[in-house]
Amino acid sequence: MASAPPREPETPKADLQALAKGGRTNLFGFVLRLAARIPFLFIAGRWYGAEALGIFAYAVIVVEFVAQLATLGLKRGLAERLSNTDRPHVHEIWDAMLAGFAASAIGVMLLIAFPWAMFPNSEIQGIERLLPLTIFALVASDIALAALAYRHDIASTVRARAIIEPWTISIAAFALAFVSSRDGLIIAYVLSMIAALLASLWPLIRTYGLPYGWRPHPGRVIQLAWYNLPLAAADAIEWISRRIDIAILGLFFGPVIVGIYYVAQQVASLPQKLKTSFDPILGPVITKNLKEGNKAAVAHQVKQAGFWIIAAQAGVALALGIPGEAVMGLVGAAFVGGTGVLAFLLAAEVVAATAAVSESALIYVARHRNLMISTFMIVVQAALSVALILLFQHLEWSELYQATGPAIALMLALGMASIMKARLLSRLLAAPVSPWRWALVWATGAATVVGFIATQVPEWMELAIGVPAVLAVYCAIIWLRGFGEEDRMLFRSAKKAEGVSLPEGR
Repeated sequence: MASAPPREPETPKADLQALAKGGRTNLFGFVLRLAARIPFLFIAGRWYGAEALGIFAYAVIVVEFVAQLATLGLKRGLAERLSNTDRPHVHEIWDAMLAGFAASAIGVMLLIAFPWAMFPNSEIQGIERLLPLTIFALVASDIALAALAYRHDIASTVRARAIIEPWTISIAAFALAFVSSRDGLIIAYVLSMIAALLASLWPLIRTYGLPYGWRPHPGRVIQLAWYNLPLAAADAIEWISRRIDIAILGLFFGPVIVGIYYVAQQVASLPQKLKTSFDPILGPVITKNLKEGNKAAVAHQVKQAGFWIIAAQAGVALALGIPGEAVMGLVGAAFVGGTGVLAFLLAAEVVAATAAVSESALIYVARHRNLMISTFMIVVQAALSVALILLFQHLEWSELYQATGPAIALMLALGMASIMKARLLSRLLAAPVSPWRWALVWATGAATVVGFIATQVPEWMELAIGVPAVLAVYCAIIWLRGFGEEDRMLFRSAKKAEGVSLPEGR
């Protein structure tokens, strides 16, 4: 007689409630971010055009990459720091702020001295040199929001990143279009970064207070930066994996192609926000259980959050990808040619979910091996991107078809990383961590059929009726076939969730 499969150990209800609360806020923030992102892309595409958008995109990518390095991995590493210190938390936070400021200053000076790194294919007329100053705001804001997330305050992240930042850039870009079609996007970006910084620092001071008694200590700051180097490198590599395609395109094509690709990337990156917003809430929960030696609980939390993220990302990808021509057409007729790029980028975000959630634990239990996998992934992605572009050029495909090469390479590289990281984490925790469930297949199939029918009607109906119909069918099947009691906690209020008795396993 075959023995029954072992049951998963019970996960502390408070941990899942914390993840669910962060997930609810996260989903709300995603809706707000979607509502704000589309107006900006519409304004940038219609008023500024693909060429100006391409110049802006390349410059911002370089600035944000330097800011990612200057953050020193503290967006995720700060949770571990605060979990293992006897010092006042506000002192640790300002140590992190000082470390980030010092790293930012180095990056700012380099970019101001070598502005061609931001504008390789356009003339520099003066004001562009000041764009790197936004690095200070980006880094300080990220560290402040990470500190707030440690206290399970995700609402501040939603407010700063999903409301204030995107709506500021949208409104400013519209107003500045009548003043300067060349510098309007860049000035709008600077204003949005300043607004997001203020929206991050105010709740930080209100929550932790002012750093009374804190004194800068260079040795402590250097030690903090050194300890976080592997995590900083992992964060930078993950960020590069989403931006190296733009960098490679900038070497092979002009600003117009870069601008079209950038719009597709911005639309496709919306599902990614569902995962990145979980990082701050996953960090404290995982570090607490690792400190207690409860590896089984960590594996369960990775599986649980992973399923929530991949289910949400797949639904959003289908809703945006099936009517892709209509979505890209909103930005302008010139951008419809990027529909193929959009499809591959959306698929890449879905296959990346497992790697991203596994990394949330790997950065604490195997940060160097995680870094090695991430580095290998970047090498594979870059090599594949160049190889596919050269292949498509040899086949004499159009430039827009050639531009799908980096998107295909990203999808394949992220799929490889998902398999490698999930297997490594499963072996280290001695428990399964895969978020996969068969309900995802049934929901995707049904939603695809509905989406195909929707593409047969006029575009306005495709967007107004087809997109909600795809989401409705997908969500209904996921709810009925994929969700158990623990999953439904995501949609319960905190008071209702407290009364739920969680099963040991499903």
